[in-house]
Amino acid sequence: MGEARFDETIHAPLRLRICGLLRQADGLDFALVRDSLGVSDATLSKHVKTLTAAGYVSSSKAAAAGRGDARRVTWLSLTRDGRAAFDAHVRALQEIAGS
Repeated sequence: MGEARFDETIHAPLRLRICGLLRQADGLDFALVRDSLGVSDATLSKHVKTLTAAGYVSSSKAAAAGRGDARRVTWLSLTRDGRAAFDAHVRALQEIAGS
């Protein structure tokens, strides 16, 4: 287990929730993340861009299994650095909360 480290980039409420969702899976469809958080495409894109610039999230486009058309889906995932930063941030929050 790594050391606790508060991360201002992750701490913004929506970015914390994005990282929390992505931490539970290898990758999630952009639309699923958007719908789970109840935000617009533009809002999610803005926060994903910030997390990507920090090296915490990666995105890729790929065909969706089961789709009859050629439309591609954007997949989001936490990078190795993103997982480490999120886990360290959660530990810092636990220390702050005294748990």
